[in-house]
Amino acid sequence: MSHSFIPQISDTRFNELVGSFFEIEELFDGAIWAEGPAWSNAQQALYFSDVKGCTMYRWTEAEGTQVFRQPSYFSNGNAIDAEDNLITCEHGNRGISLTTPNGEYRFLVGQLDGKRLNSPNDVVVKSDGTIWFTDPPYGILSDNEGKQSPSEIIGCYVYCFNPKTEKLNIATFNTMRPNGLAFSPDEKQLYVADMSSVEFNDDGLHHLVVFDVDGCKLKNRRDVTEISPGIPDGFRIKRNGVIFCSCENGIIALLPDGTELGRFILGKPTSNCAFGNDEQTLFITCSNSLYRLKMK
Repeated sequence: MSHSFIPQISDTRFNELVGSFFEIEELFDGAIWAEGPAWSNAQQALYFSDVKGCTMYRWTEAEGTQVFRQPSYFSNGNAIDAEDNLITCEHGNRGISLTTPNGEYRFLVGQLDGKRLNSPNDVVVKSDGTIWFTDPPYGILSDNEGKQSPSEIIGCYVYCFNPKTEKLNIATFNTMRPNGLAFSPDEKQLYVADMSSVEFNDDGLHHLVVFDVDGCKLKNRRDVTEISPGIPDGFRIKRNGVIFCSCENGIIALLPDGTELGRFILGKPTSNCAFGNDEQTLFITCSNSLYRLKMK
């Protein structure tokens, strides 16, 4: 059952750019670590992962939450491309896959120059069909969300994969532990969560950064803001440029320059989010739960 929700407002532009009335509803609470929400307009369905539970779920208004794939190869981030294919990051397979709307599965890429990737984490699809994803080591550090294995690639990078040519490129070497990512509305910039503080405590980063997009490459890294408490994990960007970024206890609404507009405090570690049919519905993966936040 949904109920009204009161955000913490930090800037007078919050109501104009985000909304003035909010309702929240918990849709599912059976995950170990929920992640990777991706909305299919064509199917009117949300796909999301339980990374540590090695399961993928599919939610619809009519049927609720049902198992979509189990085992899921320790799936994490998901995205929907222009043909309504589901693109999935798989820690277990150390690569990314494609599932067609009728359920046909195809593994896309898992190696660069004969070396296995670490554990692809989050993914976005550009309007030209290229697939951009991050590759931190979290799926190979232990058996909790993958298989403990040595890294074959020295570094954690953002990649660009062209499914038409099957060419995989390192888009930038200038990240420490890249995680969530999202394009600006005009796709001229790519925002990335760089969150090495997970491993390096006080010396690590928990920053949202942005790059200029130059073909299949990224350049001109700039810091947007430091996310606190916790880390920036997954995030989404509205057409008006407002960023909805996860943190230790909820979602932070930010302007592209890092100015904080306000916060939705959920009270537990929040991993990611995705817009539904329109930008007035935000699905949020949060610890063991999936929430739906309606903004009016």
